[in-house]
Amino acid sequence: MSTPIANTGFVPGSNCLEVHEADRFGVIVDADDYFSIARRAMLGAKRRITLIGWDFDARIAIGAPSVDGGPETLGDFIYWLVERNPELEIFLLRWDVGALKSVFRGTTLLSLFKWMAHPRIHTKLDRHHPTASSHHQKIVVIDEALAFVGGIDMVSGRWDTREHRFADERRKHPGSNKPYKPWHDATSAMTGPVVDTILSVCRERWDDAGGKPPMTPLSDTAAIWPEGLWTHFQTMPVAISRSAPEMDDRKGIHEIEKLYLDQIAGAQRFVYAESQYFASRRIAEAIAKRLQEPDGPEFVIVNPETAEGWLEPIAMDTARARLVETLRRLDTHGRFRLYHPVNAGGEAIYVHAKILLIDDQILRIGSSNMNNRSMRLDTECDVSVMARSPDESKVIADLRNDLVAEHLGCNPGLVAERLAVSGSLIQTIEHLRGDGRTLKPYETPDLSGVEAWLAENEVLDPEGPGEMFELQNRKSLFRGLRDRLRPHHNN
Repeated sequence: MSTPIANTGFVPGSNCLEVHEADRFGVIVDADDYFSIARRAMLGAKRRITLIGWDFDARIAIGAPSVDGGPETLGDFIYWLVERNPELEIFLLRWDVGALKSVFRGTTLLSLFKWMAHPRIHTKLDRHHPTASSHHQKIVVIDEALAFVGGIDMVSGRWDTREHRFADERRKHPGSNKPYKPWHDATSAMTGPVVDTILSVCRERWDDAGGKPPMTPLSDTAAIWPEGLWTHFQTMPVAISRSAPEMDDRKGIHEIEKLYLDQIAGAQRFVYAESQYFASRRIAEAIAKRLQEPDGPEFVIVNPETAEGWLEPIAMDTARARLVETLRRLDTHGRFRLYHPVNAGGEAIYVHAKILLIDDQILRIGSSNMNNRSMRLDTECDVSVMARSPDESKVIADLRNDLVAEHLGCNPGLVAERLAVSGSLIQTIEHLRGDGRTLKPYETPDLSGVEAWLAENEVLDPEGPGEMFELQNRKSLFRGLRDRLRPHHNN
């Protein structure tokens, strides 16, 4: 039977795969910094770069080429790296459906042919998944010694600065030069023994996909912490949690879902989350239980104003509306809020980050969203740390305050000062909200009959492969929450 790691809440075999130490651990917010840091890390690679992603767009600019003299675009940069270093090899694994969407974009097809023709660039499209499932992990490993794990994809439309400036001319899709919306995202970086566990996730994915050659472990590699990458923690235990769908050749992995439920259950004061979606019935039920406690924690969730695409808004926005309305009815103590960030010009900032900060104790970052797919249907990877000292608690509190300040367009010190006075994260945000760059409260839209039916039956956000095409009349999104709202009678 699995036992928890002392004083962390991490239980290998239950809510995580393993817990191992990171020599250094840092959080990177938004792709302007991440692309520059990742470029420097790849430039310093001696023997191997491993890229595991939802998709990769060869046309995007990756960092500042003026620093090293290399090509600007990701496709040319990867080829240039292996040409300049005869000892370097690159493993690149991407979801097959995502790749098919991007393969005919401009120069992407040419870059793909160049990669495939090179003897030291090993590419593979991963189709080892059930129907409608996706490979959603975003992992980069340098020399099997430095790993990036989070939510930022190296694709078009992701780059932005932390200022999320209004009408920023640099936010344009390559090729078309069409502008895209402000984009908020996050990832993490780490070195040390924990990287071996992250590599085990990469190797399993590569082997399951039929990738060749095998990722034979390297020896005598050393981590190079990229210049400009800050260190938030040292010698810190890190838990790696996964989601993976059930298939004929393996059981489903639900570590991510279990960790969400455990962490929500253990929260004392504040739960601050940033997620692309809020549509998970199980997470909503866990929140509902805490909201009914007289002295339970506050919940602040930051979401985009609406989901992307044309199908996703129907599924995700409708499910969110119904879950939020249900939670509001249960929130008799006023401890639940959902907000959307906008920039100084009123543009909606798209929240793609997947971050969870609880009290001043827990930091979690990864690829999983608060929706059913991330819990049961897609492959995901999250990393979590838990503070062991007052200094580490302060780092986590500072990270939370920094994120809130980014969205409110103010100084993190002001957030910390106001929070110390009020003792309430919700009151702090409400006091600091204003015109221009700010957090806007969520407003429930009207739901049409079709949208309501889709949400009720989870047609576009199933809980697993077996529910992809089932009508969920008895297993609806709201079955647990409905029970909580129903009057109870003693027998």
